[in-house]
Amino acid sequence: MEYVSALVPPVVMAVAFTALIVTMVKSQGGANKAKEDAAVDAVLAAHAEAEGRTSGRETA
Repeated sequence: MEYVSALVPPVVMAVAFTALIVTMVKSQGGANKAKEDAAVDAVLAAHAEAEGRTSGRETA
């Protein structure tokens, strides 16, 4: 019976990992994809703008 207690944790972890991957794949796209993409684009644009402002300043 020790083999059962040795196999339970890896099996539980494998099932949990599979469920996590399935959830991630199912949540990609869908109705909110455009809204999520727009939010990411806005953050990237703000970051690029802020980086452009700070790199334009020279310190001597």
